[in-house]
Parts: sequence; C-alpha cells; structure tokens
Amino acid sequence: MEQNQPLLELTGIERTFALGETQIHALRGIDLKVNRGEFMAIWGPSGSGKSTLLNMLGLIDAPDKGTLKFDGEDISNLSDNALSDCRNRKIGFVFQNFNLIPVLTALDNVSLPLQVQGRPSNETRELATHWLGKVGLANFLEHRPDRMSGGQRQRVAIARALVASPSLLIADEPTANLDSKTSHEVIDLIEQLNKETGVTCVFTTHDPRLLSRVPRQLKLEDGLISTDSYTEYK
Repeated sequence: MEQNQPLLELTGIERTFALGETQIHALRGIDLKVNRGEFMAIWGPSGSGKSTLLNMLGLIDAPDKGTLKFDGEDISNLSDNALSDCRNRKIGFVFQNFNLIPVLTALDNVSLPLQVQGRPSNETRELATHWLGKVGLANFLEHRPDRMSGGQRQRVAIARALVASPSLLIADEPTANLDSKTSHEVIDLIEQLNKETGVTCVFTTHDPRLLSRVPRQLKLEDGLISTDSYTEYK
C-alpha cells in the first residue's frame, strides 16, 4: 500500500463502560485516520479517553459502535486468533512501567517476541542484539532490569517493541516514570526510529512539554477529539 494510505481508520467509534449503575462514555464518536509512518501524540486531561483510544488503536479493545480498519481490514471480521496474530506480528507495545521480566537479561527480554513467533534462536539473538545497539544499549546485553536506570529500561522496552519489525508502535505514557531530561531523550529516540524505519508511532502523554517534539498532536476531551494539529519540529 502507498505511504499516504491509512494504516488505521476509525469511523464513528464509541466505547462505553459500566461502573456500577453508571455508564461511562469513554469514546463518543471518534473519526480518525492514522497514516503509515506518522508520529502522533494523544493527550488530554485525565478521563478524556486517551487510554481507551490507544487500546482501540492497538487492537486490545473493540468498539461498541463504529468501524475500525487496520491495514485496510475491518477488525470486526477477524477471529480472536487472527486478532492476536495481528497484534503479535504487526504491533509493538511500550508501557509506562516497562513490563520487563526481572529475572531475564536485556537480551532475553528483547528476544521474547521473536521466540513467541517461533523464530530460530540464532536469528532471535542476532536481531535482539541489533536492536539493543540501535537504542544505545550495546554494552548492556547481559544486564538485568534491576541493574539499569529507568531510561535504560525504557530503551530495552522500545527495542523489544520493535524487534519484530511491526507496522505500528503503541506507547502508553512511555515517559510517565522518567525525569524531564530522560523523557525528552526517550521521545527523541522514538522519533529517530520512526524516521529510520518508517514504523507508525502513536503514544499517549500527560506532559504537554513533549508535544512540540511530535509532528501530530491529537487532543481528547470528554471522549471526543477537540484538536488535531500539526507542528514542525526538526
């Protein structure tokens, strides 16, 4: 498909959760296209629907109403197994708490997605080593998470998310547990990898200071897109 064709296309997306007898309208009718190779931040106040929208884009959650197409295919037509396979092969995830396995080295943590896919062990080790080098951790292959800083652990998580060459990188508040300097370094790294590999990147943030570093910013308020803006950053 062409570079300017949407990787993700959402039309009339609604999502409601029950909290006791109260209905929480997390998303109230989202129309959104995310093109291949884009680098986009989703931001807004607490409760605006950021995490719910991110879960939609990552195919973790399904809408109550509306249509969501990934790579041109309506996900409502996919079985649970097909959805799981799509996530494993086409989407990489980064979380604010890193979600690394404490007893494994950086190399073994990054190798996991490839092992799940059944890749040969020599290929797995080679690719994991390559990606740890790409994120600046070539000298930390055998380090476990408890011997690394927060920024280093998030770099391991980014390498793990990208090691299988996904089409989409989803990052949920990837800088929430990092100081300001490290937060900017992590966003700069994601931007660099976005430019180098063409992977589509979408992340949520509560820190408006990071937005000037991101070409496209989507603001949510009360389950609706209130602003969809672009900025130039080099």
